[in-house]
Amino acid sequence: MDTRWKPSVTVAAIIERDGRYLLVEEHTPEGLRLNNPAGHLDPGESPVQGCIREVLEETAHRFTPTALLGVYLSRLQRPSTGEDITYLRLAFTGALGDAVTGRALDHGIVGLVWLTLDEVAASRERHRSPLVWRCIQDHAAGRRLPLDAVYTDASVTALGAMAAC
Repeated sequence: MDTRWKPSVTVAAIIERDGRYLLVEEHTPEGLRLNNPAGHLDPGESPVQGCIREVLEETAHRFTPTALLGVYLSRLQRPSTGEDITYLRLAFTGALGDAVTGRALDHGIVGLVWLTLDEVAASRERHRSPLVWRCIQDHAAGRRLPLDAVYTDASVTALGAMAAC
C-alpha cells in the first residue's frame, strides 16, 4: 500500500516592536518552551487567516499581517514516543494590535515575553523548534515577500463555510 507523506502545516507570526521580539512561553511534551505565536492551519482558512487566528488565541491581541517572511520545513522526532513529524511553516510578519479585553490565552500558553535579538539567540535551548530562531534571523535581516505570494483559492474558504453549516 502506498502512503502519502503529509507534513503538518503551521502558521507563525514574527512580531518585532522597538527592537524586541514577541514570543510565547508554552507547555510542551518537552517542557516549558519559547515559540513564536504559531499553530496549525485549520480546514477552510487561508494561511493569513490562520495566522491572525493563532496570534489572537496565543496572545489575546489582534494581528495584521503585512508580509510573508518565508516558508520553512523542519522535522521533530520524539525519542520518548517515536513520534516523527515534519512541519511546513508559513511565517508572516506584521503589526500587533490592541489586546482583546477579557480574552484568555490558549491552553498551554503561560505568558508572553518580549526579547531582544541577543536574548532570543541566548535562549535557543528553550526554543520549541529551530524555526523560532531562523524566522527571527530572517526578519532581522529584512526578508519580506508580498502577502499575495501565498494564494488561497476560493474553494478552500468555501470548504470552511460548508463545514460551519
